[in-house]
Formats: sequence, C-alpha cells, structure tokens
Amino acid sequence: MGGLEKKLSSSQMIILGFAGAILLGCLLLMLPAATRDGKGAPFADALFTSTSAVCVTGLVVRDTASYWSGFGQGVILMLIQIGGMGVVTVGAAIFMVSGRKISLKQRSTMQEAISAHKVGGIVNLTGFIIKMTIIFEAAGAMVMAPAFCKEFGTAKGLWCAVFHSISAFCNAGFDLMGTRAEYSSLTHFADSAAVNGAVMALIITGGIGFMTWDDIRTHRHHLKRYRMQSKVILAVTGGLVLLPALYFFFFEFSQEPFWRRIWISAFQSVTPRTAGFNTADLSLLSETGLGIMILLMLTGGSPGSTAGGMKTTTVAVLFSTAASVFCHREHAHFFGRRIAQETVRSGVTVLMMYVTFFLGGGSLISRIEGLPLLHCLFETASAVATVGLSLGLTPGL
Repeated sequence: MGGLEKKLSSSQMIILGFAGAILLGCLLLMLPAATRDGKGAPFADALFTSTSAVCVTGLVVRDTASYWSGFGQGVILMLIQIGGMGVVTVGAAIFMVSGRKISLKQRSTMQEAISAHKVGGIVNLTGFIIKMTIIFEAAGAMVMAPAFCKEFGTAKGLWCAVFHSISAFCNAGFDLMGTRAEYSSLTHFADSAAVNGAVMALIITGGIGFMTWDDIRTHRHHLKRYRMQSKVILAVTGGLVLLPALYFFFFEFSQEPFWRRIWISAFQSVTPRTAGFNTADLSLLSETGLGIMILLMLTGGSPGSTAGGMKTTTVAVLFSTAASVFCHREHAHFFGRRIAQETVRSGVTVLMMYVTFFLGGGSLISRIEGLPLLHCLFETASAVATVGLSLGLTPGL
C-alpha cells in the first residue's frame, strides 16, 4: 500500500478516495437493511444515490425519507459527511485519532484537498477544521431540534435535526421531509425562523471555505490582515446573497405574506450555492427567476469548502479581468494586488469546462427526453455544480 501511495499523485489519491467511498456506499445501500421494503436498492439507484451523497449533490431518484430505512439514511449521512469534509480530511482525522504519524506525502495531499497555501501547519489546520465542523453541525442541530421535535416527536425530531444540520453544512441538500410529501424538501418549514436561519447559516459557513475560517480565527475583525482570497470570498458571497434575495423579494414571491416572503426570498438566494434545499415550489418561478438560480448554481461556493460549482473566486477573477479590458488596464486587480495570468487562465478553463458540460448535457437531455430546454439546463446546472435543486425532472429521466 505504501508503494502504491508513493506512485500516485495527490490528485490521483483524492480521486481514488472518492471512487472508493462511492463504491462502498453503493454496496451498503444495496443491502436489504438499507430500504424500507427490505429488498435493497437496485444497483443503478444505489450507485446514483451514493455518488450524489459523496459529491454532496442532493439529486435523488428515490425519496430519502420514504424509500430508505434508518440504516440507509445513516449510510447516506456518513457519505455526505465524508464528501463534505473531503475523503482526505476524514482519513487524516482517523490517522490523528489513532496516533499514527502522517507522512510528508500525506501532508501534501491534505494541503491540496483543502486548498491550503502551504504544507507547514497543515495537520494543526486540519484539526481545527474537524473541530469547527463538529461545533457548527452540533449548534445547527440544537437550533433546529425544537421545531423538528414539535413536528415529528422527540426521537425522529432529533434525528431530523442532526441529519439536516450535517446535510446543510456539507451543502448536500438531502432531506427527510418526504414523509409528508415526496421531494417536498423544507417547504413545510418556510415560516420557521429557527430552521430557515440555521440552514442558511450552515450553508454559508460551509461554503466560504476552510482557509477563510482560518483567517477569521487568526485575524478576527482585522479585515485588512486577511488573505486576498478571503477578502474576495467574503465580498462576493455577500453580494451573491443580497442581490438575488432582493430580486426574489420584489419580483418572484410578491403573493406571500411579508415575513414569509423575506424568509423565502433569502433562502432561495442562499440555497443554490450549492446546498439544494428549497422552501418554495421552484416550478412556479418565472424564466428570469430560473435563469438567476442557474447562474447562482454554476457559481457555487468557495475554494476549499464543502460547496461545489465554479467557485466565487473564479467568477471574481473573470469579472475583474473583463473590467481590466474595458478600462484598458494591463492586469486585473483585487484590493490593490495584481492577479497572476496563470490564475486568469485557470479561471477561463474552469468556466469553459462548466459551460460545456452544462449546455451540452442540458441540450442532450432535452433532445432525448423531449423536455423544455430551460428545465433541462436547470437540472444539468444543478448536477454539474453539485447543488441538488430540481424541477422534478430527475426521477423520471
């Protein structure tokens, strides 16, 4: 095993780790104990669900609450936690708990997995990430527990609180609300300040990235001392939450009562980045509203976070580059610092990759299934950016 580890690059080890987790999850979900009917899931359904959980996507072909047993839901939650924190981070946690020494190769892999800037101090940083993950998820569960216990009883309410807290922090979008209506997500709790507030806070916290946490821990309110990446992440995240929320409030949910309208608008602004929960019927959105959600889904979260998508920093680099061209500046800048050309090229490459998969996949599904192109693009944006939002097409494809 040690010889194989030396031959593999950090990227290859991460890929194999994810593939192994998906395969193991698939096999566990095929067991009779994993489904409520005691028959186990077919291979295709188990593989799809395991992949969606490890990649913290949230798209499902079987309703999580009504199809999977308690054991199956536990397996899905384990896969979500592994995918959200990263296979490498979870592996490092096991090594740290067991007291085993972490090699230089493993430290380099850990650095790449969480987008750290240097190998030095990576073990301490990983320990900090694990500790803060536990704290955030436990706090989220505590806040949501009263609302869920009131609705479902103590035992099931506590399980729902833990499940949704981990799913929200990991930006996964899996939910256990299907016992009311399949694929209903959190629509029943659209008025709940505790559930809305906790889920949004967990999504944002998980989505800003581990290195941003490190800056907040180290420099606290001294924003000038933050890394340039952290400054960009916080600025872009704030804009991507506020502006879409204002649009949804004034143009999409005007029929709702005032306070419910505020919660729904804010939630639908946060969840596309890339959590996958919803508190409103997305099929009722206008084409403009769906278009905005597609852009938010493709943007996603931040580097080294539990979220997917192109990343906020990539979008910021592309906009800054465009601005520099319009203003006839030689280089793009952030906060007075020049952006390297290599970073710009990487951003353009990522954009082209996402656009190709997004448009190509959506067009292909629309053609094969005979479905509206916009709805198919919504599904493919949700898939490629690991969001999990759906207009109801995925189970029937």
